[in-house]
Amino acid sequence: MMFTDRTDAGRQLAGALRHLAEEDPVVLGLPRGGVPVAFQVARALGAPLDVIVVRKLGVPSHRELGFGAVGEGGVRVISDDIVRIGRVSREDLAAVERAETAALAGQARRFRGDRPRVPLDGRSVIVVDDGIATGATAAAACEVVRAQGAARVVLAVPVAPPDALARLRGPADDVVCLSAPRAFRAVGEWYRDFTQTPDEEVLALLAQAADRAARASEVVVDAGGVRLAGDLTLPEGSGAVVMFTHGSGSSRHSPRNRSVAAALNLAGLGTLLFDLLTPAEETERANVFDIETLGRRLADATRWLRQLRSVPIGYFGASTGAAAALWAAGSADADIGALVSRGGRPDLAGPRLADVRAPTLLIVGALDTTVLGLNQQARRELRCENRLDIVPGATHLFEEPGTLDEAAALARDWFTRHLLPRAR
Repeated sequence: MMFTDRTDAGRQLAGALRHLAEEDPVVLGLPRGGVPVAFQVARALGAPLDVIVVRKLGVPSHRELGFGAVGEGGVRVISDDIVRIGRVSREDLAAVERAETAALAGQARRFRGDRPRVPLDGRSVIVVDDGIATGATAAAACEVVRAQGAARVVLAVPVAPPDALARLRGPADDVVCLSAPRAFRAVGEWYRDFTQTPDEEVLALLAQAADRAARASEVVVDAGGVRLAGDLTLPEGSGAVVMFTHGSGSSRHSPRNRSVAAALNLAGLGTLLFDLLTPAEETERANVFDIETLGRRLADATRWLRQLRSVPIGYFGASTGAAAALWAAGSADADIGALVSRGGRPDLAGPRLADVRAPTLLIVGALDTTVLGLNQQARRELRCENRLDIVPGATHLFEEPGTLDEAAALARDWFTRHLLPRAR
């Protein structure tokens, strides 16, 4: 497998990690080259991004042989066996540790500035690099992350030799690698563009991710007296907010919706991901198909959001959530600036379809034939501005590589076109 560059590798790696979004992970990139890859992973998973600064402690007489590692927060991991085999004296051990700790502090200040580290206690952590040669640094990073309190450590890389991967299955709880070629000589051979990542790029990506994360907050949505858990993200200067309504069997933690939300955030749009049902209500299967109740609740939540932010509002709905969004947008007092349905069931909105006034984009996978037919019929019933976009090679959940990214780009363009002009 050949990668165009680190951005391409990150996007492909993110596709193999989407299942981890449900664990609300932290993504850590190894500097420098691992950070552009990690940025794409964090963006797709809607996860916080940080840099993992680790320094290997090398035996003085044989620097390539590591007897341990140091990380931020005073974390030190020492292999007593290698200390004994390498005949590392107490004095040598202390001298190496002092030098590497000082170098680590300098690196951390350069990359993170005054920002605090993202806490790892009890979290699932994904350690990302642009590739592995020997695996020594990646192994040290995993050990340091675990010592910093991570409950689960996943190492994720685009490419690595098979023997290095085998050695890393001890330090990491899980290893995700897109390509493990036997004829492996160097990581750079598997990239068309493997130019060195400058410090400035690392700083810019970390700052961008930190700015987005700093504006995300947990909220309690008041939907007509019902209190619902939500995640509200407001990028700096955001002039509109998109409310997400998920489908049956999903939640506000849906990796697909979080990925789309991250794409909207990068375009300057605020997002609100929330659950339309309480945990107790979700246990009753019939509730997730009660479109009228879900639609009324979305309308109530919209009124709550308007009191919080006086900006244009859009709806993004998936599966049955799209039906609820269309039902709410079809009410007489609805003032929705734009609506996007991904793999939606607009037929479940019934006669409300004809009352929708918001510009509506229907996105359907080309291989989702049944739902495609339902959306084609719905288009004939809609009287508002509308469009049907069919994503080639996509099934209902848009799990095929690149298909969700295409859907996110279509949604981003639709919302920026219809919501942001209203905000000016």
